[in-house]
Amino acid sequence: MDAPKQFPAVELRIELRDTEPLIWRRVVLPESATVAVLHGSIQTAFGWKDCHLYGVSGVDRKGVRRIIIGTDDDGVQPGAELAADVGLLELIDPARPGKAPLEYEYDFGDSWIHEIEVVGPATLPENTVACLDGAMRGPLEDSGGAAGYANVVAVLGNPGHSEHGQCAKWLELVTHQPAADFDPTDFDLVAVNGQLRQLARRIWPGDATPEDRETVLGPVSWFLNAAHPDGLELTSAGYLKPAIVKRAMTQLGWDDEWPMPGRNENNVVPILDLREQLQDWKLLRKFKGRLVLTPAGRHAVQDPAALWDYLAERFAFPQHGVDKEVMRLLVHWAVSGEAPPYNVRREVIQSALHAKGYRMPGGTEIPLDDAWHLDLDNSRTLRCLALRESASWSLRNSELSDGGLKFLLDVQRRFGDRSY
Repeated sequence: MDAPKQFPAVELRIELRDTEPLIWRRVVLPESATVAVLHGSIQTAFGWKDCHLYGVSGVDRKGVRRIIIGTDDDGVQPGAELAADVGLLELIDPARPGKAPLEYEYDFGDSWIHEIEVVGPATLPENTVACLDGAMRGPLEDSGGAAGYANVVAVLGNPGHSEHGQCAKWLELVTHQPAADFDPTDFDLVAVNGQLRQLARRIWPGDATPEDRETVLGPVSWFLNAAHPDGLELTSAGYLKPAIVKRAMTQLGWDDEWPMPGRNENNVVPILDLREQLQDWKLLRKFKGRLVLTPAGRHAVQDPAALWDYLAERFAFPQHGVDKEVMRLLVHWAVSGEAPPYNVRREVIQSALHAKGYRMPGGTEIPLDDAWHLDLDNSRTLRCLALRESASWSLRNSELSDGGLKFLLDVQRRFGDRSY
């Protein structure tokens, strides 16, 4: 096999100001990278969670003062530019090693200043980012800046400290990991580069191919084609007939995942959920004892690209705003690979909805049980598409396929989430 073609890149050393011992990384980015790509690379290499605002400020190669932010909501400074619109080489020259006249600041409250040094020119395979070296694990989010994090490390390292128990409980809450596993010296280069490879997939996903659409839309397309042109006969109770359910489960490859005997639709959750979701999406409807295509369904069955767009819009703009916020979280977790453990998901969703201003009629916080049901309902919607490498009906135990990633990135774009 031929070696991958190499493209011009730049090597940078990035240090976190005021940390002792020094926390630093040496990374390589393509010369074509934007400042948004620099941001994503720093977030990944240092283990940040991208949950705060950021900005890049300094003097560019022409001596012009620049202020660059992530989105329109990240600051109110006049003349600020968007990170996705600014090329990295506008700011630095790979042929001129030395400390760059710019800084990357993350979390304007804790004010984590990342100082950037140009090491020199390099090469990379196309559409990749790499970390060459580094030291120490990245700091904890919301730990109070360099001084606050240093205090956290000191307290956790001293079981006899009066604040040790409280600090350990806080760490477990924010990391979802046992406090006993915390090691401030830990730096895993292999793991960081694995995360950077996933970042590169998100930054440069490529356009959706016909094969991507065929795979991702498979379960939906099966139903639309089965109902075309004359519809599917229903039982007197309004369910699909068992023979149709059996055919769907077998042809979609879901038989082994639903070992319960019988194929009555009201007992076969994968098919019931999919059929009801297609009705909610107004692609199918019940008419005179049959399940038939709607006008939108008749159009979509003939045009996979149109079906892709139609469903991406439905994911991004569900009927209720609260579902949009939950779906935004679920899509982010799927794309980033950073879903919280299942035992705390409802708390995370409850907190996110509270931050967005959602309350019960009396002004109280959305109950945890309601957050759990919102998670279940929106997760069922995601399972209606084949987004993962495995043909499994379940979302778990498999990475996103290239097509699944492209679809969810399309949904994120429609949400208006930041892009590279």
